[in-house]
This record gives sequence, C-alpha cells and structure tokens, in this order.
Amino acid sequence: MGIFRKRPIRYPLLVLFLLGIVAATLIMMWNVWIGIVFVLVYAVAMYYTLRVELVTYLETEKHIEELSFRMKNVGEEAFLEMPFGILILNDDFSIEWANPFMQRILQQESLVGHELFGISETLHTLVMQGKKEEMAIALFDRKYNVYYKKEEKILYFFDVTKQVQIEKQYLADRTVLAIIFIDNYDELTSGMDDQARSLTNTMVTSIINEWAAQYDIFVKRFASDRYIAVFNDAILAEFEQKRFSILDVVRERTAQKNLSLTLSIGVGAGSQSLVELGQLAQSGLDLVLGRGGDQVAIKQSNGKIRFYGGKTNPVEKRTRVRARVISHALSDLIQDSDRVFVMGHKNPDMDSIGACVGVRKMVAMNGIEGDIIVNFDEVHGSVDRLMNELEAKTDFYDRFITPDDALSKITAKSLVIIVDTHKPSLVVDSRLLSKTDKVVVIDHHRRGEEFITNPTLVYMEPYASSTAELVTELLEYQPQNEKLVPLEATALLSGIIVDTKSFTLRTGARTFEAASYLRTFGADTVLIQRLLKEDVDTYVTRSKIIQTVEFPYKEIAVAHGENSKVYDSVLIAQTADILLTMKDIGASFVIAHRSDGLIGISARSLGEVNVQLIMEQLGGGGHLTNAATQIAASSIDEAKQHLYEAITEIVEGSNQS
Repeated sequence: MGIFRKRPIRYPLLVLFLLGIVAATLIMMWNVWIGIVFVLVYAVAMYYTLRVELVTYLETEKHIEELSFRMKNVGEEAFLEMPFGILILNDDFSIEWANPFMQRILQQESLVGHELFGISETLHTLVMQGKKEEMAIALFDRKYNVYYKKEEKILYFFDVTKQVQIEKQYLADRTVLAIIFIDNYDELTSGMDDQARSLTNTMVTSIINEWAAQYDIFVKRFASDRYIAVFNDAILAEFEQKRFSILDVVRERTAQKNLSLTLSIGVGAGSQSLVELGQLAQSGLDLVLGRGGDQVAIKQSNGKIRFYGGKTNPVEKRTRVRARVISHALSDLIQDSDRVFVMGHKNPDMDSIGACVGVRKMVAMNGIEGDIIVNFDEVHGSVDRLMNELEAKTDFYDRFITPDDALSKITAKSLVIIVDTHKPSLVVDSRLLSKTDKVVVIDHHRRGEEFITNPTLVYMEPYASSTAELVTELLEYQPQNEKLVPLEATALLSGIIVDTKSFTLRTGARTFEAASYLRTFGADTVLIQRLLKEDVDTYVTRSKIIQTVEFPYKEIAVAHGENSKVYDSVLIAQTADILLTMKDIGASFVIAHRSDGLIGISARSLGEVNVQLIMEQLGGGGHLTNAATQIAASSIDEAKQHLYEAITEIVEGSNQS
C-alpha cells in the first residue's frame, strides 16, 4: 500500500486492476486452483507495473525539479547579469527597480526613486503618451532600442550602438553615380582654333580632376563634354553640405578667361543596382538641362529629387536647327491627328493665350481642325480685352471652347498640345491628358519635378523669353499656305512683351528676331498698350500692397495683400514686377489671397537671388528671375512664415557655398 501512497493510481491502471479482479473471480468459479495461480501471477505483474510506473514518475519529477532550479538560476542571472537594461516603474512613473546593467548604463549606484524625466525627456514623453511599445533613444553617446510593456510598466533597453554604426557605415559606403556635362562646350569651342580649344579643354579637365582628387572620387571622361564620376553617399553628403561648390569654381575660373562654361550634373543615388543608378543619373541630367543647366539634380531610387545651383540664366542657343526639327516633327503629328486641342495653364496670362492662338494657327496651316480650351470664368483683365478683340475682329473665335466641350469631341487619335506649362496640375483640364496618347509640351519654364507623363514631343527651352517666342519660331517653318493675320501676330507679340517686361528682362537676340517677324505680319504695338492698360482702382490697390513691404534680407522685399480680400493673380504678379524696379531691391515677393481659395506668391529677381528655387521649396516653380506658387495656408501670416523659411534656406545656403 506504501507504493500506492506515493502517488494517485492512474485511471488506466485502476481499470486494469478491476478487470483483473473480475477475471480472477470468473476463473475461481470455474476452477479454484487455476484461479489461485492466475491471482498470484496477476498480482506479481501488477506489482512490477506499478513499480516501474512509480520509478519513472520519481525520476521525471526529479528531472523537472533540477530543470526548474537551473531555469530559475538562469532567469535570475539574465535578470541581473545579461547585457540589457530593465527598469520597473511605479504608478507615478518613477523608477521602482533597475537591474545592475541599467545602473551601469546611467552611471548610478541606485536608481530607485529617480524620475524617468531625469533620464530622458523623450523616453518620459513616449511612456506618458503610451502610444508606442518600441522606441529608439540615445544615452551617453550610445544608441538603445527600448521596449515598453505598458501593462507591467517595464522598460527593456537593448544596446544597438554597433548595429547603428554598421548601418551608418553601410549607408555611407553605398555607390553613387554622377554624369557631368559641360554646358555649351561644343558651341563655345566650335569657333576656336586648335590651340585655344586645347587650352580650354585642359583648363576644364584640370578643374574637374583637382576636384576629384580632393574628394577621392573616380572621374572618367567619355565624351568631349561629358564625364562620369563614381563616389559614395558620404562624399555626396559632403558635396550637399557645401552645396556643390564645384559649380561656382568652374563658373568663376572660366569667367576669368572670358568663357561662359558651366556644369550640369545628374546624380543617381539610393540604389544597389548600378544599372538603376546610371538611369537615375541620366534622368537627373536630363532634368537639369531642361531647367537651363548650371545646377545639380540628385535623383533617389524612391523618386525624391534635390536641386543645387542654378545661379545663372541659361545661355541663349545660337542655332535654329532645333526649332526647325521640332517644327517639322510637330507638323507630322498634327497631320496624323483627326483634331488638335490646345490649352495653356489655369488663370491664363497674355503669354499663355498668345501661344495658344499661335499654335491654333499652326494647326490651321496643316489643314487640321484645332480648338483652344479655355475656362472662361478664369479670363480677366488684359486677357479678357484680348478675347473681346478676337471675337470682334476674327472668324476663329468660335474655336475657343470649354473643357467639357473638348471632352465630348476628343478621340484616341486626337492631339493635345500644352503651352506655357509642363505640370499636369496647372493645365486648364488634366482629364484631357488621359483621353489620348498623343501629347505635346511647349514651354519656356525650367523643368520641375512634376511633369506630364510620357509626352510624345517636348519642346522646352528655358533660355526663351516666353512661350510665345518659341511658338513664333515654330510658325516660321510651317507650311505657308495660310498667313498670320494682324490680330494673331498681336496676340503673340503681347505675350512676349508681357513676359519680358517690354523687352527689359530675359531678352535675347532671338526675342527681337521673333518680335520683328511678328511685326512684319502687322502686330499692333499700340493695341497691345491699350490691352495692357489698367484702371485707377487697380493702381490704388497695388499701391496699398506696396505700402506693406518688408525686408527680411538686404535687397529682398516682401509685400502682402489684406487677409480679408481676394486679389487677381495678374495684379499680384504686376506688383512684384513694380517692386523690382525700385532702388535697392534685387528680389521681390508678393503674397495675396486668390479666388480659388489658395494664397498666391509671385516672385521676381534681377538674377542675384534664384527665386525659382525658393518657389520650388513651396511647391511652385518658374525661372531664376520669375517664379510663383500657390499654397494652402489659413492666413497671410502663415504663408509669409513659410516664405521666410524658404528664403532663409536658399539665401543662407547660397552664402555658405
């Protein structure tokens, strides 16, 4: 019975014992002697079975006790000696207990009773908020991943300093590819003799090689005006900190030799694939050249782009070859279409409408039907007066249609031509872009990140004064079976005059040639002056805006409208232009509410300040000397604060470089 007292009999053994008694009883009834033998044998078998069961049980129990003891010791050792920190907090979020490793981390003999705030403000804030269960913090120059068990109020600290260092080193060592292009090299050297060309080549090569040696990067020339450079992210970060000073070095040293050479650099970064890096670098270079050159575009694999430089105006091209090639290609596209739709940007100005009129004429010259898409609710001021003249004196005014009319007429074979913008968010109606695969972009603005997807043909020349100038050049190479009528020529010339501020800004030889061409077709400068006239109320309103002028930096003027008043976008731009004509002002910014609920900012510059980069910081764009943006801000003061931050970033960064 002592055996049975060691532990309870298991249910299967009890059943077997009862079955044995029943069997013995039946056998005894049949034969007593055989029953006695069965009972003895059965009793011995049951004894040994119970014995084995008991021994196994005792050995298992002993093993479990030993294992539990060892696990308890290991747990205590881990709790006290393993290299991770543990903090237990009380209900007041003060430290109730800390293991020795945590005491060593914080260099304290005892942490009990200390406030969590005294260890780390960030840690205290996160624990109090209780929104995160995992966080990363820095303590005494080391990095820790902290896990917080909210219910138990326990913090676990794991030292990840080496891991962070390895990750940082890995990121710093990632390969970066750059393609360097010498702007205007072929054009500049084409007229030189062999000796002058050799000296120019040697000078540029030595500047780039000195730069490469200084930063320990590999540079290889693979064309007369192109280099490829290989370096890493750490060197790229240094270049960005110095805002790619190589651009300034090349510009200044070549200027000393009376050469207008600058660099355009496309950088591919953020990818492990060399093929993708090369594609990103080439794409970045294309973007830079589309913005006028003399700058750097860093293109990441995640799609993000950063720009540096852009301190000079793009140099005017000296050949009409590109204009002729584009004109012929455009003519082929027009003739291959069943209908052509032309549209500019929202809230059209004279350049946008004038360019639309010129392109529609181009379409008519090719014998195809063409329509100009206009939102008539957005037509105001001088543009409205021009539209009235077109309605009264031409027979094509019915070619101005609304976006809804265009959507009902457009087919997959139609051609859409976008003028004076390249951003889908700014066109009159972006729905038309998805109705056909044939889209052409004609623009004079520097290319921004946002761009119309997969256009069939792109003609972007940032050197041009206006889109009207580009369209005028294209018209010269179109079939001459239809001539420009005087009012069409006037519309194009008005776009040039407005964008050049009467031939005072961004005006090159090609600008005067285009104006001369338009004058031969009867462009009326007197009518343009009448169209551009303003009323007294507009003059007074603009004067009130100018009275608010402030100077956040020397020669940088910022003025703004009233919070409770909506202003016409043209008036905002005109006010910025007038500020720029005043003494000691090199850049002007005007902020005011627009009719679309956004706050508009118009920016102008004489060239020392790149207002395009400032506007791009706020989601806009434009030229080095002429740019704008629209932002969703609750008040003029909020918009002004955003503008000041963008000005500071660009101006201070430019000063550092």
